[in-house]
Amino acid sequence: MKIAAVQMVSGPDVAANLATARHLLEDAAKRGAQLAALPEYFCLMGMHDSDKLALAEVDGEGPIQAMLASAARDLGLWIIGGTLPIKSTTAERVRNTTLVFSPDGERVARYDKIHLFAFDNGRESYDEGRVLEPGCEPTRFQAGDIQVGLSVCYDLRFPELYRGYAGCDLLAVPAAFTYTTGQAHWELLLRARAVENQCYVVAPAQGGQHENGRRTWGHSMIIDPWGQVLSVLAEGEGVVVADVDPARLTQVRQQLPALAHRKLG
Repeated sequence: MKIAAVQMVSGPDVAANLATARHLLEDAAKRGAQLAALPEYFCLMGMHDSDKLALAEVDGEGPIQAMLASAARDLGLWIIGGTLPIKSTTAERVRNTTLVFSPDGERVARYDKIHLFAFDNGRESYDEGRVLEPGCEPTRFQAGDIQVGLSVCYDLRFPELYRGYAGCDLLAVPAAFTYTTGQAHWELLLRARAVENQCYVVAPAQGGQHENGRRTWGHSMIIDPWGQVLSVLAEGEGVVVADVDPARLTQVRQQLPALAHRKLG
């Protein structure tokens, strides 16, 4: 299966972001992709964290979800819809949610980001817990012949989540890594997750200077189960594509059967 990672530099205008996402998904389909993944916050990088609260959608309704469903159906794609704000049990918090749509436009999976990012180096400060409510359930789904495990951004630092996806063919990591943390750890962690779980990784990211002043690292990439980066885009809007090859998965797992050698957990 040919897969695509979509890179964006989203801003505070939801309609503009949705139009850009649709255009890039069309490009992915033209390049032969059967599955495409959008980045975290593809629909909104607001001027303030609290902007997510006003634009949060009810689960199953809203223009963001409608765009994802129609794009999947019109383009015949499996779409991993980055993340969007979904209303939670309290008005002061939202869920940072990945929704997956099949090529017939049906929603087939939902994953709510479990680990919430916090960082303060004296120059940059972030705390997602101020507006986000964490999820608690890992989620995997079947896309044709491949099984996919879902995660989001900061989840990447918690390998126990991915161990729970043992046996998956592909791990998805939509993200909006900061420039500082991305430069230091993004590729390192992605390749580690691919190698230790002997599976492909698709990592669509935000990549550039945003209207709110934030700079994201980008470097959307697709990685094979041996840890080889198959395709990467450093910055700016665009699409990278590569193949998920069942023969390559089998080869890696047979020549080094590390998962079968596990003694703990």
